[in-house]
Amino acid sequence: MSEQLMKTDELLVTCTALTKRYGSKTALSGVNLQLKRGRIVGLLGPNGSGKTTLIKLLCGLIQPTEGDIAIGGMPVGPGTKALVSYLPDRMYFADWMKASDLLDLFSDFYNDFDRTKAAAMCQSLGVVPSQRLKTMSKGTKEKVQLILVMARKASLYLLDEPIAGVDPAARDYILNTILTNYNEEGCVMISTHLISDIEQVLDEAIFLKEGQVVLHDSVDAIREREGRSVDALFREVFRTTGMEGGAF
Repeated sequence: MSEQLMKTDELLVTCTALTKRYGSKTALSGVNLQLKRGRIVGLLGPNGSGKTTLIKLLCGLIQPTEGDIAIGGMPVGPGTKALVSYLPDRMYFADWMKASDLLDLFSDFYNDFDRTKAAAMCQSLGVVPSQRLKTMSKGTKEKVQLILVMARKASLYLLDEPIAGVDPAARDYILNTILTNYNEEGCVMISTHLISDIEQVLDEAIFLKEGQVVLHDSVDAIREREGRSVDALFREVFRTTGMEGGAF
């Protein structure tokens, strides 16, 4: 890994020998990882590589089988939940709710939620606050969730497939929303298969393969060393890996 990724005074996330098993299935195996503040990081890998498991561990939604995780110098637990803003890969709100109901809920629940910023994002992304979720397209629901997540001044933003449910024309708007609204003293981790769409906004890339980190470096260092894009390198590294399978 490049030396510039290892400056400990800026470290936000540290994973040490992190392992997670589901019965006899190992989803993550001995992951050592450090993330700095002020970075946008791509978490890249095929289905079943461990991306969602790593994100859920960072959120504290599941517990590691072995190893340790710390965010902001604290072990993951109740104290770190206020530091993390999480966008899951599927909608978890009731269909009868309006977008405005969700803005009210997040305003009450999170001290770092910026209602004014959320309203501005609704306008720029074409979300009508009075509209109920059940009448929205899948893409619009994705936008609502993104607004809720990015309107917080969090330390760590964990975005699981944020552009998978929207058409290509809307992806640039969503990526721009992420770029212009995240807390620059924090870190954004984006899990996705659509590498060519997000590579332009990434500072770093992490390749996960069969539950292990096989690459973690800055995007610039990867391009300089490999002489090609992150997307092209990803296709080579995973060309023999099936893209099917359950998500972990």
